[in-house]
Amino acid sequence: MAQPPTRYHCTACGNLTRFDVVTTRRTRAFHHFSLAGELRVEDEDVLDAVVEAVSCRWCSAAGPAIEAVAGVRSDQPADG
Repeated sequence: MAQPPTRYHCTACGNLTRFDVVTTRRTRAFHHFSLAGELRVEDEDVLDAVVEAVSCRWCSAAGPAIEAVAGVRSDQPADG
C-alpha cells in the first residue's frame, strides 16, 4: 500500500493548501523518442526523494513555522 502524501500546515497564518516544496529526486524512467526526436517519458519510478525546503505560499514563512501533518490517501473517503 502506498504511503499517503505528506501535508503541511503553516503555524504563522494557518494555511493548509498552498506550499512551495523543494525536492531532490532520483528516478528511473523509460525515455521514448519518436522518429522526429520528440521525447515522451514513460514508466517513471521514484527511487529516492528528499524534501529540502518547504515554505508557505501565502505568507512566505518557512522552517519551524511549517509542520508536517498526516495526509489522506486518495483511495480513502475524506471523512475517515
